[in-house]
Amino acid sequence: MIKLGISANKRYFVHEDTPFFYLADTVWSAFTNITLEEWAYYLDYRKQQGFNVLQMNLLRQWDASGSELKYEPFASDADGSYNFFEFNESYFDRAETMVQMAVDRGFVPALVLLWCNYIPDTWAAKLREEKKMPLEAVESYVRYAANRFSKYYPIYVISGDTDFPSERANQYYLTALRTVKQHSPQCLTTLHIQGRLAMLPDEFSGNPDLDFYMYQSGHNSQFQATAYTLAQEFYNKPATRPVINSEPCYEQMGYSRRVYGRFTRTDVRKAAWQSLLSGAAAGVTYGAHGIWSWHEKGRRFGVTGEGFDSPYDWRSALKFEGAWDYGFAKRLFELYGLADLRPWNIVLKNTEEIRAAATAGFGKMAVYVPVNTVLKLDADLGGYEFTLIDLEHRRFAVPQVTVRENITIIEMHEFEADVLLIGSKK
Repeated sequence: MIKLGISANKRYFVHEDTPFFYLADTVWSAFTNITLEEWAYYLDYRKQQGFNVLQMNLLRQWDASGSELKYEPFASDADGSYNFFEFNESYFDRAETMVQMAVDRGFVPALVLLWCNYIPDTWAAKLREEKKMPLEAVESYVRYAANRFSKYYPIYVISGDTDFPSERANQYYLTALRTVKQHSPQCLTTLHIQGRLAMLPDEFSGNPDLDFYMYQSGHNSQFQATAYTLAQEFYNKPATRPVINSEPCYEQMGYSRRVYGRFTRTDVRKAAWQSLLSGAAAGVTYGAHGIWSWHEKGRRFGVTGEGFDSPYDWRSALKFEGAWDYGFAKRLFELYGLADLRPWNIVLKNTEEIRAAATAGFGKMAVYVPVNTVLKLDADLGGYEFTLIDLEHRRFAVPQVTVRENITIIEMHEFEADVLLIGSKK
């Protein structure tokens, strides 16, 4: 069983004093939509790809796909709404079985406690008429969850997709954060926040109970630069913590706001590498459109809220090639020892799309180049040995490198896709 900790410099995760690259998949709808047989198949497939964290909503995901399964976390009142004070033991028994299956295969569960649709005043609450969780129910619910799951050393994701709209809403998250840390100080905590949001209220940003930052660059086609801009913002916050892009664009997700188009494997890979080299080097989260909502062909898929186009059947979505790209990224971090990457502003090009980073002491450096070009770097890197990696076909090459007047020049390569340049001091 994996028990995660934070590195001494508070920039990445460790397990038994070894760097741990956080590679998560989003399975928000796991506990309500997935049979145990499907779950076992899914876990085995993602395990071979290198995934080691699963982001799951402990309660029902508000925009999950339709399902024949009828699993609910709470008893119902006479009007059909949840009674948040009466837990459905069979639901949590089954959820615990699924967590045990995941942990047995080497996964760390990342359990969302309070998705924003359950909290008053949030953007999702305004779109849903369902009864909200009473504030006085939060502590008993969180204690119940912690009693159930803390023995598996999960990450507790306090909020889900929240925008911190009011003091009332913030009190829910503060209560949950305080309660889970009092009960389970051995478990890491974080907040999953709304897409493109860079701000944390003061009561969270300096809170010693919060262990790492999550942001999401999200699914709006107009704002994909937030993969790297938000990484920089969270990396530079006064309270140093590991940073994760917890929801980059999902593979084959339709653009949000009902805009026509879908994110490709290349888009998803680009978001990952731009995040990793811009301050969010502790890991990254993958998503496939059809896995997060656990969609079965022919079933209902709501367009409430973000308004995404229809998902693929989960069996097809599980096999999207981009998941292998993310596993490859994890392997490269481990192979080259890149756990401690920090942003390095050395790219001489009229674009922010090319991202560069280096480890402490500059023993290793990396540059992500999404489109082929002659690359000029504002540093004398003559003392480095370079490897060029074709990220689409996962091929390795030796680049042509020259140094002139303290400028390092990497000539155009022969690949047609995005590349990663790795430099190691000789």
